[in-house]
Amino acid sequence: MKRRFELDFYGRKIVVENGQLAKQADGAVLVRYGDTVVLSTAVVSKSANLLSDFFPLMVLYQEKLYSVGKIPGGFIKREGKPTDAATLAARMIDRPLRPLFPEDFKNEVQIVNTVLSVDQDNSPELTALLGASLSTCISKIPFNGPVAAVKVGRVDGKFIINPTVSESEMSDIDLTVAGTRDAINMVEAGAREASEDDMLEALLFGHEAIKKLISFEEEIINAIGEDKMEYEHLEISDELRSEVDSYIRERLDDALRIKDKLEKYGTIDSLKEEIINKYRAENEDKIKENELNELLTKVALIFHSVEYDLFRNIVVKEKTRADGRAMDEIRPLSTDIDLLPRAHGSALFTRGETQSLATVTLGALGEHQILDGLGIEDTKRFMLHYNFPAFSVGETGRYGAPGRREIGHGALGERALSYVIPSEEEFPYTVRVVSEILESNGSSSQATICAGTMALMAAGVPIKKPVAGIAMGLITSGKDYTVLTDIQGMEDHLGDMDFKVAGTRDGITALQMDIKIDGINKQILKEALAQAKKARMQILDVIEAQISKPREEVSKYAPKMETFTINPDKIKDVIGRGGEMITKIILECSNVNTVTDINAVKVDIEDDGRVIIYHTDRDIINKTAERIKNIAREVEIGKIYTGKVVDVEDFGIFVELWPGCEGLIHVSQLDTKRVEKPSDMFKVGDEVTAKATGYDKKGKLNLSRKELLK
Repeated sequence: MKRRFELDFYGRKIVVENGQLAKQADGAVLVRYGDTVVLSTAVVSKSANLLSDFFPLMVLYQEKLYSVGKIPGGFIKREGKPTDAATLAARMIDRPLRPLFPEDFKNEVQIVNTVLSVDQDNSPELTALLGASLSTCISKIPFNGPVAAVKVGRVDGKFIINPTVSESEMSDIDLTVAGTRDAINMVEAGAREASEDDMLEALLFGHEAIKKLISFEEEIINAIGEDKMEYEHLEISDELRSEVDSYIRERLDDALRIKDKLEKYGTIDSLKEEIINKYRAENEDKIKENELNELLTKVALIFHSVEYDLFRNIVVKEKTRADGRAMDEIRPLSTDIDLLPRAHGSALFTRGETQSLATVTLGALGEHQILDGLGIEDTKRFMLHYNFPAFSVGETGRYGAPGRREIGHGALGERALSYVIPSEEEFPYTVRVVSEILESNGSSSQATICAGTMALMAAGVPIKKPVAGIAMGLITSGKDYTVLTDIQGMEDHLGDMDFKVAGTRDGITALQMDIKIDGINKQILKEALAQAKKARMQILDVIEAQISKPREEVSKYAPKMETFTINPDKIKDVIGRGGEMITKIILECSNVNTVTDINAVKVDIEDDGRVIIYHTDRDIINKTAERIKNIAREVEIGKIYTGKVVDVEDFGIFVELWPGCEGLIHVSQLDTKRVEKPSDMFKVGDEVTAKATGYDKKGKLNLSRKELLK
């Protein structure tokens, strides 16, 4: 039976339907938000792998291009690999949901969100997150939801929930916040240098709106929700727990206090291996293999539990960090620039054992990224890509296409820097930043932002202000908690919060928060933002000591640029039939055989008549500009010009005023007296002065020598 639920949410209707579609899934809802429609389903496997050390949750966000009336590009003409936007949407849905599943739940769960229709004013990502929460909550899957999310914008100082496209363009805050009824548990934000107080106010404003969605979800869950399933999980006896604890506690406590990352991890791994081998040796001849594997899994779980408790005691009770730093102290910083002579800009940023090498490449506007997704934007001229090789943490691993983590970290860095990138009019280049993580011990995405800032300035990109980023952490123990500045890998892994804040001296440009506990309150948010601001200022001091402002000139290996404007009506003349004229100009001015040659000059001609020419050789740029200007140059009627004869006919002579511009002096306009044969007076190559008198019906220019002789 189909059930329908409605909510008026800040002047727009949200409709949830159940019972008509995808009835064999464990949970399914169709969510309509305006004309945006998303089908969300949740399915759980019947059995669990109790020996697994992770919860097998898969969250998918499937973009269907028919939802925006598009046919996929390329040859295949069907949706394939997820776009970066779809990957980021799936990640955004996963992050608030994952911590709300029971820790000991190991059945595989798949939550699939299929975007069926998109109204750009009503976010399909937020619609999908609501659907994902609902489809899980009404199913038999154990889940401590519901959870919901909203976007918060600010226009003319006033906060707006789920701004429309036009409102978003005017907004100086772009905040997505997710949470439960009681607390915030995920944040993703960009801002035009918003203050910490303003960002906190926006977060709390968003949470009040979330509570309305939670109430709506609870109404639906009470009406159609199923009882939760019983699930299999490992039972660990107090005797085994006490036995393992007493064997490892003292040595594990010592290991957690080692300052060097690799030594610390190596000692912890050796101790874990020792206790596992001890129980294997003592029991492999006494019990069956499957029972032995279960026992060893329990030992590993106890080990991690003791590690978790010890770590919390060290940080929260003793107020001590493994490397001896104060709670608000940043690890040692070092910087360098111009490491790579042929890159257009390069910089190295090192914070403790985390290191990013950032490079900048400048290209023509025509080299922008083409986006084939559900959004309004179809191109992008500023890109930041993040790479995290396995060697950066001293491991072997998979190498291939970037995963969700790499795409997510790259997007965060791109958002943080995008607010200081000059406009296309100020700096008509496509800009690509690439961050290679060479070492990692926490917060590599924020190191990327710092290295990227320096590389941009070294490349001569006139960014508005330098940007720096810092990662904050949270360790709780009962009601006690400690906020940490500049968290390391272990503080992230064993901690409760990863709160990244990036910005300039004047405000925040990007913010991202993930929580492993149920959520955090206003006091913790305020404390974390204040500590992050203090750290950001310290990092900016170091960055500006290395390079204080963007260089005046781009690298000698970067394409130089000249821009000017022509009459839009002349664009067709510059391009020529089938691109014949512009191709000829490029080949002749660059002295190459094909326009795809690496040494060919690049020419971008915009619809408004703006011409942008790029090349490393300024002479080639000047030569190309002159040719284009000559073609686009317009004759002034009544003005006198001197040109060269390029053709002599019985009916008159053709004169080239400048390359690409020819006019006819009819035989009757050659002289004040009658001329029988023009060839008696002129030959090709002669100079002749004439007056422009107008155009004929075919648009051809007429000239007169006779007018001057009069």
